[in-house]
Amino acid sequence: MVDQILEHSRAELPNEACGLLAGDDSGIRRLYCVSNADASPVSYTIDPVGHFAALQDAEENGWELIGAFHSHVDGLAYPSPTDVARAAEPDWTWLVAGPITGSPEIRAYRIVEGEITEQELEIDRG
Repeated sequence: MVDQILEHSRAELPNEACGLLAGDDSGIRRLYCVSNADASPVSYTIDPVGHFAALQDAEENGWELIGAFHSHVDGLAYPSPTDVARAAEPDWTWLVAGPITGSPEIRAYRIVEGEITEQELEIDRG
C-alpha cells in the first residue's frame, strides 16, 4: 500500500493526491485512490463520487472507512494547518506522504480537536 500511495501521489503531480483507507480491527485492508476535487498543489478534498464508491466497497467486504491519506507536493509528511482544520473524523488515521518532489516518507496521525498525535505505522513488507 505504501507503493500505491507513492505511485498515486506522483501521478497526481503537480497537485496533492488523496484517498481513503478501509479496514477492521486487524488494520488497513484496502486503499482507495480517489480524485482530489480541489485539483490543487496545496489542498485536497476527497471527490464525493470516489468517497461513496469506497464506502460501498468497504461495506460489501465487512470493513469500515478508518482513515484517509494525502500527499504534500513539497512539504513534509506532517499535517498542515489546513489539514488539521479539515480533519472531521476524530477516530480516523490520517496518513501524510511528503515531500513527493523529494525523498518522500509516509507518517500516520490522529487529529482530535486540533491536537495532532503521531501514531506508529507498521509496514508489512511480506
